[in-house]
Amino acid sequence: MEIRTYKAEDQSAIIALWHECGLVAPQNDPAKDIERKLQVDPDLFLVGVVNNTLVATVMGGYEGHRGWINYLAVKPSAQRQGYGQAMMAEVEALLRQKGCPKINLQVRKTNEAVIAFYSALGYGDDQVVGLGKRLAHD
Repeated sequence: MEIRTYKAEDQSAIIALWHECGLVAPQNDPAKDIERKLQVDPDLFLVGVVNNTLVATVMGGYEGHRGWINYLAVKPSAQRQGYGQAMMAEVEALLRQKGCPKINLQVRKTNEAVIAFYSALGYGDDQVVGLGKRLAHD
């Protein structure tokens, strides 16, 4: 798998992948999420490509205190081949280069398979409650 930064021509394949992986919530517009990401650290928006087919994505973020992971996705037919681990290793390395001391991410409590995936990569439950407030409607 080749890992590289996002290109504009990737957008439709990314949105299709996110839908296929169940990552698009009704309150989120994936095209706007991509547009916003391109305004802040676009070098942390990675895609994974195999045989000219986009099979994986990850969005990293860093605001100077903590890093964040969003939209880690691997095409269901390409899962369990190490692509998710490779995407995480790459985004973690980029965050480390920026001086990021810790990475946070959010997973729905009901998504036990994804929690197990992140646990295997060394992520743990920080025993905190994630709170959010929507500032704008998409």
